[in-house]
Amino acid sequence: MFQWLQNLFSAPEPDAKPESRSMPEASKAPPPAPAPRSAAAAAPVTQNGLSFDQRDGINTTYYNWLFASGDGFGLETTEPENQVLASVAAILAGQQSGAALVRRLPGLIPQLLQSLRSDSFSTAQLSRTISNDVVLVAAVLRMANSARISTGGAITSVEHAIMLLGSEGLRHLITSVAFRPIIDMNSGHYTRALAPRIWDQSERCALANRLQAEEMGVDPFEAFLAGLVQYVGLIVTLRIMDQADKDGKLLGSEMFCASLLRDARALSCSIGREWSFPESVVIAIGEQTGVRKGVQQSAMGRLLSQSDYLSKLRILAENALADPADPALFKGLPASAMHCYHALNAIADDNPLVDGTPAMTS
Repeated sequence: MFQWLQNLFSAPEPDAKPESRSMPEASKAPPPAPAPRSAAAAAPVTQNGLSFDQRDGINTTYYNWLFASGDGFGLETTEPENQVLASVAAILAGQQSGAALVRRLPGLIPQLLQSLRSDSFSTAQLSRTISNDVVLVAAVLRMANSARISTGGAITSVEHAIMLLGSEGLRHLITSVAFRPIIDMNSGHYTRALAPRIWDQSERCALANRLQAEEMGVDPFEAFLAGLVQYVGLIVTLRIMDQADKDGKLLGSEMFCASLLRDARALSCSIGREWSFPESVVIAIGEQTGVRKGVQQSAMGRLLSQSDYLSKLRILAENALADPADPALFKGLPASAMHCYHALNAIADDNPLVDGTPAMTS
């Protein structure tokens, strides 16, 4: 999977013939070359300046909000919770492919990314292709309108949106759509309630990773993928939860959530390996489990930890569950983290799952 994406993002072959009606000059910038992988960047580094209490406080508040955990659950896991955990453990221990449980990658995505390999491509043809997928139309228009200057009317033309975003903006948008799980909003309670929230946070984390990657000495595209797929294992487990608890009232104890998140992250690592993601991405995802003071993290793991924190904080602030004016929440973070935090507000408007409408069903 990763090699497939890298081939699509790489420069076109020397004999490739440019199509007619090319993009404007400002939108024709080729994708940046991957950051050089120095020995220093690959070596383990200590955790970023976030304290354990900072991370734990935001994680606890976020997951209580995500799972709607209340006082009705005890500390011990219930029988339905044990059944869910046993099912996830069986997937991890068995021969079943974790990646096969993730329904994604609409058919138009490879064709679109192939078109974007060229420095010159037909805006009109790309517009016609995108118009065949209602999800892409919505995503492109939302991203273009969130990126436009505040003056002027709303952008309603796909072709106009493409010209505004340019090839690089489209590459990242379409890659995000490519890995967005196909979520059937007609399924059970947990998929309907949690999946849109989880993917919203994943996209914000991916953006935060991309914005801070160069500063952390990490390849921006690999960082973007790490943010997107960090919780793909958790989305897979929602279907198991739907089967175990059709009414959405029996799952949510503290012990269950902690165990589920640990196993779901292991499932994300397994899926990442099946998709042939770089080992640095898989290692970084695995490093997020049980982060403790003094434990070393790779550069990618450190970046993912920071971006995960910022994206959760942003979501909690939007839901009046955290005060972004509290300086203690940003203690230990680099100065650029505040700029990154403010940049994450656009993702919610760009996610067709946030309002509860189905992005894709099968």
